[in-house]
Amino acid sequence: MEFIIQTLYWISSGLLIPTIVLLLLFLAQGLMVIGGFYGAYANRMAFEKSVKPALHELSKDNANDVLNQEKIRRTGLVNVYLEKLLANRDNTIKAEKVLADFEMACEQDLGKVKTLAKIGPMLGLMGTLIPMGPALVGLASGDMASLAQNMQVAFATTVVGLLIGAIGFFCNQIKTRWYASDLTDLEYVYAVVKN
Repeated sequence: MEFIIQTLYWISSGLLIPTIVLLLLFLAQGLMVIGGFYGAYANRMAFEKSVKPALHELSKDNANDVLNQEKIRRTGLVNVYLEKLLANRDNTIKAEKVLADFEMACEQDLGKVKTLAKIGPMLGLMGTLIPMGPALVGLASGDMASLAQNMQVAFATTVVGLLIGAIGFFCNQIKTRWYASDLTDLEYVYAVVKN
């Protein structure tokens, strides 16, 4: 029994460094997600100013004039698929494929932030619990330096893990609303312009 307990302790202790490395990698990815989110927000505001008002004037006859190339910029995900949708409006199967591809692209983009929201806190919890064993051993033996160092690692990994989770959760919530609105707009445009 002692061997099994010691083996579990070695395994958990051996996971501390990989956990910290993964936390740092996910933190870097979270910072890149924030940068991409800012870019998506800027594209969203441009779309809201240029394309959204044009949708109220949209009809089958004036679609090319209302949604001209100046208004449809290849900067945002919805703009790319709006252009593809207009190019395939005469072919129902291809147009529906464009809509399905847009949904898949949205899910793929949301998958990244959902991963951050789920994995970040898990890694933070692992980084908290792993050093608690050596910290308790240090407390029992009176080694306050070891206790302090392990508690510092435990609290730091918790904070970083929660920060990663918060970035993922925040971006997921907002992007989900954006993509639902974009899908509705694409379906509306297709319903208006299809032959």
